[in-house]
Amino acid sequence: MKKMKQLLSSDLIKPLFKEFNIGLEKESQRITPTGDLASTDHPKKIGSRDSHPYIQTDFSETQMEFITPVFDSSEETLRFLGALHDVALRSLEEEERLWPLSMPPVLPKDDCDIVIAKLSDQGDVNYRRYLAKVYGKRKQMVSGIHYNFEFSNDLLEALFREQKEETSFEAFRTACYLKASRHYLRYRWLVTYLFGASPYAEEGYFFKEPANEPVRSFRNSHFGYTNRPEINVSYESIESYVADINGLVDKGDLIEAKEFYSAVRLRGTKDIDELLTKGVSYIELRNIDLNPYAEYGITMETLNFLHVFMMTMLWLDETDTPADELLKTGTILNEQVSLENPLEQTKNKEEGLWLLKEMQEMAAKLNVSVDYQEVIEASRQALESPENTLAAKMVLDSRTNQELGIELGNEYREQAFSKPYQLSGYRHMELSTQILMFDALQKGVKVEVLDENDQFLQLSYQGKSEYVKNANMTSKDSYIVPLLMENKTVTKKVLAKAGFRVPAGKEFSTMEKAEQAYDLFANKGFVVKPKSTNYGLGISIFKEGASFEDYQQALRIAFKEDTDLLVEEFISGTEYRFFVLDGQTKAIMLRVPANVVGDGKSSITELVAEKNKDSLRGTHHRSPLELIQLGEIEQLMLKEQGLTVASIPIQDEVVYLRENSNVSTGGDSIDVTDEMDETYKRIAEEAVCAIGAKICGIDLIIPDKNLPSQKSDKTYGIIEANFNPAMHMHIYPFKGTSRRLTTDVLHLLFPTLID
Repeated sequence: MKKMKQLLSSDLIKPLFKEFNIGLEKESQRITPTGDLASTDHPKKIGSRDSHPYIQTDFSETQMEFITPVFDSSEETLRFLGALHDVALRSLEEEERLWPLSMPPVLPKDDCDIVIAKLSDQGDVNYRRYLAKVYGKRKQMVSGIHYNFEFSNDLLEALFREQKEETSFEAFRTACYLKASRHYLRYRWLVTYLFGASPYAEEGYFFKEPANEPVRSFRNSHFGYTNRPEINVSYESIESYVADINGLVDKGDLIEAKEFYSAVRLRGTKDIDELLTKGVSYIELRNIDLNPYAEYGITMETLNFLHVFMMTMLWLDETDTPADELLKTGTILNEQVSLENPLEQTKNKEEGLWLLKEMQEMAAKLNVSVDYQEVIEASRQALESPENTLAAKMVLDSRTNQELGIELGNEYREQAFSKPYQLSGYRHMELSTQILMFDALQKGVKVEVLDENDQFLQLSYQGKSEYVKNANMTSKDSYIVPLLMENKTVTKKVLAKAGFRVPAGKEFSTMEKAEQAYDLFANKGFVVKPKSTNYGLGISIFKEGASFEDYQQALRIAFKEDTDLLVEEFISGTEYRFFVLDGQTKAIMLRVPANVVGDGKSSITELVAEKNKDSLRGTHHRSPLELIQLGEIEQLMLKEQGLTVASIPIQDEVVYLRENSNVSTGGDSIDVTDEMDETYKRIAEEAVCAIGAKICGIDLIIPDKNLPSQKSDKTYGIIEANFNPAMHMHIYPFKGTSRRLTTDVLHLLFPTLID
């Protein structure tokens, strides 16, 4: 591997060196509010751990493992880990939490109370029983993070073309990973120094306490979960690596290859022998302690450091020191650093400063981002001042280790439940999409976000994939169906021909023609709305006619949303949203128009501001309820009532700010599914069938929901059909029963999905 620095610094390869792929695996113990190990089984709400792609069980029944997909950025990986945390915390039973530290909480005195994971595969259970016998159950309870790292294939291919030492790409790629692994094992002590975070061991971990003094990382020392000292494997070549592990298995020193617990594992396929033919495709770093001060156990800064550290491991020139000697030195130094007092200067300071200088020089030549330069400088400062290390922060914390774990565990649980309708990492996406992603992750459906701005997902389960847009636009509806529903005129014609009652009206494409038709509507109730719209935008309702000026203003508002508009008769009654999926009415919502209730002293502006403080209210469909506005439409509504935004309603007076009752325009949502007469459900279902839709939100005006009806009756009117009906208002209603429509969508897409 000659001239590696020169190759990596070339204008052709330099941009590729910054590209990479990573995935994270994180373990956490489930605990009670008082910090004891949970006594319950793996959460029932989470899909089968035997096949779940993201949430599984590690050694014990209480030890959850979170596995992210592979991403090409640290940001994406951390976001997905955050989403898995949200899913796990909201799926736990009996107010359980996740223990945020690497070293376990106070463990039971009796080993029998540490329950091995109750897996269905007896082979997996037997393997864990073997581990318990050889290493003891208590060491198995330690948790951490595994950092799976892959240099970009484009980088490795470009390097391969420029070198002459290896003739096959697979051999060259493997040589690169072996070099990076050797250097990592030699210099990993710096990672332990900076990010070691297990200075204490709680009662029950040791049968005999080694000392009362804090250390940097029990987990990364021989007191942690490591192989016996005599287990040694060479990283000189892939042949020696595979031969040594197989030899240890043959001699009975390891029961399987996966029992080799080095800080670095060479990874490819599950069969270690295939490394000889297919080569190494990535490496797994296993010595990262959980950061208890980070909500998900690791920070963006740590991930940035690990990335630039791995770049440096390939960048560094190799010495003539034999690989085995290099690894032996690395093991000794890491043990020393692991057991140092976190508040004292490390004996390896000078080597650490040299290594960070190499990292800085590499960063300068490669023009890496400021974020990377900052973590290198922060690491240098931590070498100079050990109190800036993570272990030192824990030692200086006024709380005991147990108190720290309990309090932070409680804090992270509260954060997960503060807005249970949102999904961590993806809170900027549309709310129904967030909830669908939550349900999919919980049930073990693979989720890939294809386009965040367009709310486009790919969901996969048992080998089948489905594409979903806006949480309920799926392949189950043909291309023409949303277009039909988007066009209000076409929707009305289709429904009218099928025998359903729809409001009479006219369509206009110019302001002039719409104004000329004013006399047709002036003295009766009517509605002005854009021809193609959603979320209730641009709609004005006049129950008893309107002045020409108000009519003109309503036209202008509608034309802002579309090039064509409809003026329709106003059908008296209460508006209900029926959510129909696959021919069945799954939910019915009564939506109360945006309103405020007077207190006799506050203006309407002040009342709106106060009501908008509700945590359920937000904007852009990221909360179950939308903020109430005081725009043109609301002020027009107030004018009809002889009010302005400065008016002060009397005590308990209800002032409506909108005629239309859409939640998207500040309305309140009330579930009435069980109260609605069944005949209206049948009408809604038949109407959706007539449109040809699988998923539809259809709006009916009904004067009396308890009075039975038939399709041909005038006891109802269908005013609109929506191809992308919001589901979050049914799931988190202002009042009434929650209807988990996102789960219904998943079952429609994947009929074999198990709750």
